[in-house]
Amino acid sequence: MLYISGGSHPDHSSINGSCQRFLDQLKPLFVQILSYACRLGVFKLGDISLDGTKMEANASKHKALSWEYANRLEAQLRSEVEALLAKAAAAEGKGKSEKDIDIPDEIQRRQVRLARIVEAKAEIKARAKARYEQEQAEYEAKLKARAAKEEAQGRKLGGRKPKAPESTPKASDQVNFTDEDSRIMPVSGGGFEQAYNAQASVDMEAMLIVGAHVSQHPNDKQEVEPALAQLHGLPEELGRVNRAASDSGYFSEKNIKLLEEHGIEPYIVAGRQSHNLTLEERLAPEPEPPQHPDAVSAMMHRLKTEAGKAIYAQRKSTVEPVFGIIKEVMGFRRFMLRGLTAVSGEWTLVCIAFNLKRLCTLRA
Repeated sequence: MLYISGGSHPDHSSINGSCQRFLDQLKPLFVQILSYACRLGVFKLGDISLDGTKMEANASKHKALSWEYANRLEAQLRSEVEALLAKAAAAEGKGKSEKDIDIPDEIQRRQVRLARIVEAKAEIKARAKARYEQEQAEYEAKLKARAAKEEAQGRKLGGRKPKAPESTPKASDQVNFTDEDSRIMPVSGGGFEQAYNAQASVDMEAMLIVGAHVSQHPNDKQEVEPALAQLHGLPEELGRVNRAASDSGYFSEKNIKLLEEHGIEPYIVAGRQSHNLTLEERLAPEPEPPQHPDAVSAMMHRLKTEAGKAIYAQRKSTVEPVFGIIKEVMGFRRFMLRGLTAVSGEWTLVCIAFNLKRLCTLRA
């Protein structure tokens, strides 16, 4: 921005207005920078790391309305409207004293609030319905997999059966009046914030961001498909992705199969890994490959090999440092814009800035 403005120092409003105005025009620069890095010989697609980080929204979590509180407040306001109407009926024909309130004005204010609450409840219901449809599909898939295992083993499996999802909103489901597209999300270190889930696919060799999108989902399980869609749209001259490493938040049979369908070898751990392995675990020989493995068991075996461990270990030194640089060095921890579309454009702009910074290092 300083270069474009000839060394002058535009104020915050000018920068913010310019960013909002030209977000769509700036998006193609993301791919152009990758193409330029490829022509310079410092970048070629190969192995990637995929991860996400919670980025604060331009909205306070205290401006959110939960389903439980919305119902309670709605009942209270309707009761107050009835009381005001009764007061108006009792005062009809009597003279108005100075202490009397403006009943029509009080009723109008409550009706405006009731209308907002009705809109908020409708949005919460719509989100609950979408969540139920997704969870129901996952529930049916789990039941199908459980039945297949029972048939293969010739006995009933122990443990709890998968729990059927609920179609009704939860008491904690909420909508934010400042930025309705943002969501309450758990953040590292504990607690919850009004946030978005900012995703990035990072090339392991060059540490350039090759894919970026913003999600409203608190977890990462649904982010493989949109990440693959972005990677599929990159020019052929950049190369193709061979292997992809992600943490346990992305683990699911669907995601593993999805990566393999795109010709990408997945490396996704199934659970939290221990930082301090025992001597026996460190010296243990590589396990024998399973006979006739499915996609999941084949990947789990790869992760236990020395080559697989080396690939997955690179994830911690690629995508996680990228988020650290964006937050600590570049100082970007909170979106300035509101709404999923605007926030997505802002995240793309941040990733462009990171890639330009990284490209200078690669050229040196």
